[in-house]
Amino acid sequence: MGALMNPEHSWPIPPEGGWTADDLDTLPNLPPHTELIDGSLIFVSPQTLFHMRAVSFFQRQLEETVPPGLEVLREFTIDIDRRNRPEPDVIVFREDVLTDLEQTRFAAEAVLLAIEVVSPESVDRDRETKPLKYARAGILHYWRVENKDGRAVVYVYELDPATRAYVATGIFHDRLKVSAPFPIDLDLTAITAKRTRPE
Repeated sequence: MGALMNPEHSWPIPPEGGWTADDLDTLPNLPPHTELIDGSLIFVSPQTLFHMRAVSFFQRQLEETVPPGLEVLREFTIDIDRRNRPEPDVIVFREDVLTDLEQTRFAAEAVLLAIEVVSPESVDRDRETKPLKYARAGILHYWRVENKDGRAVVYVYELDPATRAYVATGIFHDRLKVSAPFPIDLDLTAITAKRTRPE
């Protein structure tokens, strides 16, 4: 379905009932990293240095430790249902869902870990909305990364299959060490450490 545009501001005008997950692939001129939450388009604000460093850190570190059969991607959308297609900052997923290089999303059930790095404009979504949706979709692990006084703090959650809700399993400062979804041991101080050029 073609998008109706507001001629004054060039914003997409949603159809009755809101947008669907499929619309993200066909709407013209959407800003990068647009998400769909409850049928509404969510546009991402310019990212902070902390956010960019944290996303790069987790992508790089997890790529080095991920076991065979799993892969890591940053900023890739996942299908939760017809009205929800969020884009976690980093995901760990089963590589058997890779079909071709034209893919734009994965089904949520293929995702083992979703990581969100909190920005000032995403606090409510990352603390409340997204964890609820990720848990209901069956994503086993969720990490929320926050900037606390210039240091990274990671809040780690695991899915309780009986309630389909997340249970907090730890709050990590400086060092994150967990055994699930696979053994991970990370120096969180590296996220905000001052970068030095090699001599």
